[in-house]
Amino acid sequence: MAIASGSSGGLLQKNGQTKEIPPALKQVLEFPLPTFEDVSLAMYRTRNRIRNTECTLSDALSELTGCELYLKKEYKQRTGSFKERGARNALLLLSAEQRERGVVAASAGNHALGLAWHGRDIGIPVTVVMPASAPLTKVTKCKALGARVIQHGDDIGEAKAYADEVYVKGEGLRYVNGFDHPHIIAGQGTIGLEMLEQVPDMDAVIVPVGGAGLIAGIALAIKTLQPNVLVIGAEPKLCASFCAALAAGHPVRVDMQSPTLADGLAVPCVGPHSFAVARTLVDGMVQVSERDIGLSVLRLVEHEKLVQEGAGAAGLAALLSGQLPELRGKKVVIPLCGGNIDTTVLGRVIERGLAADGRLVRFSAIVSDRPGGIAGLCKIVAEEGASIKDIVHERAWLVDAVAHVQVFMVVETTGRDHVERLRDRLEQEMNFKGPITSWGQVSL
Repeated sequence: MAIASGSSGGLLQKNGQTKEIPPALKQVLEFPLPTFEDVSLAMYRTRNRIRNTECTLSDALSELTGCELYLKKEYKQRTGSFKERGARNALLLLSAEQRERGVVAASAGNHALGLAWHGRDIGIPVTVVMPASAPLTKVTKCKALGARVIQHGDDIGEAKAYADEVYVKGEGLRYVNGFDHPHIIAGQGTIGLEMLEQVPDMDAVIVPVGGAGLIAGIALAIKTLQPNVLVIGAEPKLCASFCAALAAGHPVRVDMQSPTLADGLAVPCVGPHSFAVARTLVDGMVQVSERDIGLSVLRLVEHEKLVQEGAGAAGLAALLSGQLPELRGKKVVIPLCGGNIDTTVLGRVIERGLAADGRLVRFSAIVSDRPGGIAGLCKIVAEEGASIKDIVHERAWLVDAVAHVQVFMVVETTGRDHVERLRDRLEQEMNFKGPITSWGQVSL
């Protein structure tokens, strides 16, 4: 099993995972692990109401990444993500009594939507406990699909604890875990079967990793039929729980440094069943930065005219990060897992992508406070074909330069070469007091 660092070098050294399940992992497993037969049965069971999504070659992204890149468009499921597959499979395997009572889940988004849609379709009551921070659009959509939506807690952990206490113990509902039940894993594995039908000679697949249910199912399907295909996971640096589990030999909780653009992958501890399946099947892991995630969302919008949430674009982020040079010239498939992103969040993600791409830059400079000082600065920016997005000037804190003003500017450019030309001309023609500062620095 290989682990990638997230900064350079691609797949690194083996970490010694063996097929025998370690005792520390075995003792936390509640159910038998899913098999390839379970994935095949899930494919048959869900075939009438789960879309066989297209998997198409992207000419633009292939040229950009240096590999023959195919996009598996799971965001085209009815509720906008792959989560429907596991949800429907799990619901169909409930007993008659469990169907009548209903199910409950703690979710902030895609799993809740998948359960709500297919619960209504099958006729199973669905209760969803969502944290207070859940996007309003997803709360509204779940209610519109007929689910009983309860908002409780500051995070998904508090929401789950409330669901267990009030609805599992109190009402006898069956809890449906979004990523760590064998029925869920088997359902997600049907994506791998479709990939092999659509791109039978693929060399590698890169899968976003959060709770690890998706990569466990896909790896189980693909490695059973074509063991030579590389299965590589991509997770955010800010929540690298799968890499932490590989290092420890069992799932461990990681402390998130800060929120990530790939909020759907922000699972502090991978599921034990998912990890038990995936740990010997996954060939490598890549940790992607916020810069890589923002840039991948931007590239998909610009080149493919499609919208992905940060989590759904993590596979492309792994390629764009430059950590997988061994895949150049290879036939690679990535699942685009979900398109449920708030428009306000999408705007912020795209702005971060533009900044990472050198097409949105900021700088500050001290110019003459005489008439024409700021105008001269703006004139050069305009002549160089850059567009001023934001400009602020202030005098109060320049106590040693009363004849000058400090200007803070954000400009849009065509790329890094354009930025260099603009900077060179400003430094040559403007009589700045001191150097230009903060040029091109971005906070990602």
